[in-house]
Amino acid sequence: MGAATVHDFFNFICVCVLFPLELATGVLEKLAVLMGTLFKDVGGIKFTSPIKLATSPAVHSMQAFIVTAIDSFSVARICAYISMLVVSLLMLFLSLYFLVCCIRSLIIKRAEIILDNVITRSKILGLVAGLVFTIIVQSSSVTTSLLVPLVAAGVITVEAAFSVTMGANIGTTTTCILASFATGNISAIVVAFEHFLFNTIGVLMVFPVKAIRMIPINLALAFGNLAAQKRRYALIYVLAVFFVVPALLIFISKYI
Repeated sequence: MGAATVHDFFNFICVCVLFPLELATGVLEKLAVLMGTLFKDVGGIKFTSPIKLATSPAVHSMQAFIVTAIDSFSVARICAYISMLVVSLLMLFLSLYFLVCCIRSLIIKRAEIILDNVITRSKILGLVAGLVFTIIVQSSSVTTSLLVPLVAAGVITVEAAFSVTMGANIGTTTTCILASFATGNISAIVVAFEHFLFNTIGVLMVFPVKAIRMIPINLALAFGNLAAQKRRYALIYVLAVFFVVPALLIFISKYI
């Protein structure tokens, strides 16, 4: 739970610092507009993630199977999508569970040696590893999802995982930037660079100084210990952070 939420606590800190600063000065917007103006005629580069290429056949096959099965019973198409969601969540949890088991039983010793030499001993190498891997797979979620079972299996610590997460936080912005270049739309490019600036400044603000870097790590570890003692706190956290708070903010922005 600590590995899963350390990125959340990092984002909370960044929003608490950078959002008021942006409202007061507009510094991120001004820098993004300047960068967007410089790069508006660069042109786009299309790159397909190897993860998407590897999983696309299985995804399409599963989608076709479920839609066909549902249609054969003359049920509304919306039920097919709900069924796919349920099956995908079930497969996700089972995959993570068996991944942890495999790591713990088969490769934990070798992986521990490699990761100890590369990531644990050097925070910078961990950051670079997360940055490069995320650029390749074009998804920070893939990177952070791989870290959770590694921490659960005892291969790496939450602190080591945090370094990789910081690299993934910057690497994930490259997908948006490349996509914005392809559109040639200055507004899209500016938004992509705002995303890049927010994540990069956040990493530079939190990562270099150990005392500051340990704040989100200690918060995540404390919450992980709390969730381990009382599982309901994990459920409350997910519902509050990802459903209740966003819905409340959307309501406020529309009606207040």
